[in-house]
Amino acid sequence: MPNFTLTLLTSAARLSKAIFVRKTRKTAICQEKFLFSLLKTHQETEFGKDYSFKDIQTIEQFKQKIPILTYSGYEKYVERIAKGEQNVLTSDPVVYFNQSSGSTGKQKLIPVTKRVRKVRSRVTQQSLGFMTDAAIKKGLPIGKMLLTTSIQIRDRTSGGIAYGTSSVGDLRNMDFLYRQVFVHPYEALKPADSLARNYVCLLFALRNPQMRVIGANFPILALQLADYLKRYAADLIKDIETGKIAAWLNLEPEIRQVLEKQLSAAPQRAAELSSILESEGILTPKMAWQNLSWIITARGGTSNFYFEKFHKYFGDTPVFGGIYAASEATFGIYEDFNSDGTILAIDSGFFEFIPSDEWEKEQPKTVLAHEVEVGKYYRIVVTNYSGLYRYDIGDVVEVVDFYEQAPIIVFRHRMGGLLSATSEKTNEFHATQVMQQLQKEFDLPLENYCITLSDDEIPPCYLLNIELLPGHPLHNSEKFIAEFDKKMQQANVSYEDKRVHNILPPPRLRILASGSFATVRQRLLQKGIPDSHLKIPHINEDRQFLAGLNIDKEVKLPQLKEAGV
Repeated sequence: MPNFTLTLLTSAARLSKAIFVRKTRKTAICQEKFLFSLLKTHQETEFGKDYSFKDIQTIEQFKQKIPILTYSGYEKYVERIAKGEQNVLTSDPVVYFNQSSGSTGKQKLIPVTKRVRKVRSRVTQQSLGFMTDAAIKKGLPIGKMLLTTSIQIRDRTSGGIAYGTSSVGDLRNMDFLYRQVFVHPYEALKPADSLARNYVCLLFALRNPQMRVIGANFPILALQLADYLKRYAADLIKDIETGKIAAWLNLEPEIRQVLEKQLSAAPQRAAELSSILESEGILTPKMAWQNLSWIITARGGTSNFYFEKFHKYFGDTPVFGGIYAASEATFGIYEDFNSDGTILAIDSGFFEFIPSDEWEKEQPKTVLAHEVEVGKYYRIVVTNYSGLYRYDIGDVVEVVDFYEQAPIIVFRHRMGGLLSATSEKTNEFHATQVMQQLQKEFDLPLENYCITLSDDEIPPCYLLNIELLPGHPLHNSEKFIAEFDKKMQQANVSYEDKRVHNILPPPRLRILASGSFATVRQRLLQKGIPDSHLKIPHINEDRQFLAGLNIDKEVKLPQLKEAGV
């Protein structure tokens, strides 16, 4: 990118970081100021009137008047907003909904206003400031970025409001200057087909040997990008040589036309990449971009499993986490490379923390940001401009340190557990709902079941591990796993999206030997879990959770055919 553009963006980001750092020195004051500014802004909304925002004078009164709520407490309000009503949860008009699948098995729609976008943009800029300073400190060159995230909205509500993932909303709202950060045209993010989108983004990126940064929402997506590069290296090199996009690619004609106008032949670069492919037998990101500076992707939670696979494709390239966020809120800002700790985003929301000994209570007591203790685990509660007040997302975080007076938190897991091969976030309720339907439909009571992820492919597939009861055979295992796939798509819209677009491989059924879950139970008891609290989870991302168990039968569904393969 032109030096003046890069200088302008990094200078603005470093200034934003400096302002944020000053706020962290007065965390309690910053948090209180944020809360009462928000309450004043939203006091004339329906929710604000219902809970008498005007009468709240202290943080303690705020806690007393407003209960801690999950999404179900907001659903009736959101449904009305989706139909077009305004001034329900927020005083500002809702212009978009972030979509998420929730603990009820239904999609969550989180209101987004221009003010919400402004706050999110500010936090992103603060994060870029930390990233820039960390890069300068390490002597890492700053340059253009490869990103393959879709910018397609999912649909519109009956009231005409667009909805989709939060990343789609962020990217569509990105101004012209920030779009210049990409090594590829912005239009390369438009293809609906996952392979096509990754292919064209790689195509433009490979032409530039000085590309510096790879961005991916989740580590699994970075590995998937590397897998696409490995599988389609020869095709990509041919297209770089000719300046044409492969005819077999499932690419919308209007997008193909726009992109080909911006693509020119680069035979010298093609020859360079061809030489690497011929000598190494593979083309990895680190080989293609030998001066790659860093990768931006989510850290914490289950990311470490995927990071173990990074070295093969990315070498020792450092990883920056960006921001710790969800559809509902932005929680933290990463401060350095290869660190899971995030500084609480104290000017993006008002945060409370539920201590672990309060988790089982219906209305637990909370502590504030400056009151948390290092080494302890908390469930995080947020109040923000999306119209969420004392919202319990279920995220469990560990406080690992303080940055000035702001806590540094690490996301550990979601209460109840989640299963994500990419980013579909299947939860325990989804699994229970689907399996109850299957057992009834097939008249098949099970000893137990647990859905895990495979460890022999990228992205992994769902493994439905079941143990049959004596005298209850499964007569049509192929139909059983096919129905599982169908019902999971109905239960979890994000799973459906990943399967329809062939991002997520088809699931496999594993019928375990008799006594398998008794063995699992003994393993858990041996780990010190009290018998009275022992519960075998129905979803588990630990690839070793069922290791060593005998498999009587394994059934696979056929893979969806990819365009051009």
